[in-house]
Amino acid sequence: MPNYVASVGMEVHAELATASKMFCRCAVAFGGEPNSRTCPVCLGLPGTLPVPNQKAIELVLRTALALNCTIAMRSIFHRKNYFYPDLPKGYQVSQYGETNPLGYDGYLDLPSGKRVRIRRVHLEEDTGKLMHLPAGGSGVDYNRAGTPLMEIVTEFPPDIESPEDAKEYLVGLRQILLYLGVCDGKMEEGSLRCEPNISVRIEGSETFGTKTELKNLNSFRAVQLGVAFETKRQAEVLESGGTVLQETRGWNDVKEESFLMRVKESENDYRYFPDPDLVPMVFEESYIQSLRDRQPELPLAKSLRYQNELGLNAYDAGVLTADVEWAAWFEEAVGLGGEPKAVCNWMNAEFARLLNETGQAPAESKITPRHLVEVVKLVGDGTINGKTAKTVFADAFETGKMPSEIVKEQGATQISDRGPIEDAARGVLADNPDIVAKFKAGTTNVKGFLVGQVMKRTGGRANPKLVQDILQEELDRL
Repeated sequence: MPNYVASVGMEVHAELATASKMFCRCAVAFGGEPNSRTCPVCLGLPGTLPVPNQKAIELVLRTALALNCTIAMRSIFHRKNYFYPDLPKGYQVSQYGETNPLGYDGYLDLPSGKRVRIRRVHLEEDTGKLMHLPAGGSGVDYNRAGTPLMEIVTEFPPDIESPEDAKEYLVGLRQILLYLGVCDGKMEEGSLRCEPNISVRIEGSETFGTKTELKNLNSFRAVQLGVAFETKRQAEVLESGGTVLQETRGWNDVKEESFLMRVKESENDYRYFPDPDLVPMVFEESYIQSLRDRQPELPLAKSLRYQNELGLNAYDAGVLTADVEWAAWFEEAVGLGGEPKAVCNWMNAEFARLLNETGQAPAESKITPRHLVEVVKLVGDGTINGKTAKTVFADAFETGKMPSEIVKEQGATQISDRGPIEDAARGVLADNPDIVAKFKAGTTNVKGFLVGQVMKRTGGRANPKLVQDILQEELDRL
């Protein structure tokens, strides 16, 4: 069987973080009583006229800038015509054409070094939602109809050639949307949905195969598994002498396989034409520049800065910048005087562990950056050792007390006087003659046991380095 290579185009739909819908004042929110957030405009009733949501337009433009796109200084809305029960107007307001979308000809650089070209970033409205009723049949909830929706489409021929590439692209794109604040990124609620277009070709061939589209994948795992399954399925169809059809397919998370939904339509089937109820959007360069000036530092740039300026490695910098709130927490701690590498280690280990165990977000925790910086300084100046620091930090996490206060209350200051440690070391050696004999015979790894016993005798408060040194001195005397 020849080696087949996947070609994956990605269409990502992101619900924009606006308070109201795209062309009316109905509220945007997840859930709620079906059809409780509708009006004559989003239901497409006769005699109504749409009014564009300026905030939604701004959010799409900011995304296009973050994705290095060319901005269309004049852009219009189109009607995408098709019939489906969740589309009350009989058409969807969208954008059509190569240079008409708000942004086009962009790219996204990924941490792996791959560059994924972006074909278009455009604005449209979402559809309603079909719901299966307990008594049988289906109902339609139009609460979602008219919600501002941004579509981001990658370039053809695709730069994504594997399930891993597809996942990395989606992770990177979601991070940017969260940093910009344009979408909440809650894939499980459908506010970020991915539709990969997958085809296969024999490795080395310049001829692309027929593509199929997987609809509405709502997790990174589903995207990776879906692309892998569809690549394998198409390769098997071709190897058996069959023909891959241009189809729209769904994804079954339980069975981890795709299934046929319908034969895919062509663009001509939608009969696009300019929406006569909506005037063109025309932008001044000064307005676009003002948006550009307000852009935040994006994840990849922030990660590189952490590596170049703060001395972090690529992995740690990537973990810190994966979440915008986590990165902000780190920067606040460093701004308070925390040593960057130590702050990073504590955040990505102990703090992350405690948050995971309690199901809290950093903002919900009683721990603040000031707490963490104080722990780092207490360890750095020798007031407490690393083991004690973990206990103190856990107590601070639970109570909200400052670490220095906890150390004082518990009398947990590190023992750095030689006298008490020497007494403890001599006692341990006297109580463990067999271990000492093994050490003298060349089994040096037993020293770790002896160190642990000394720490135990001092209540875990002894300076670990001093314990090591004193034990070695005492052993050398024997």
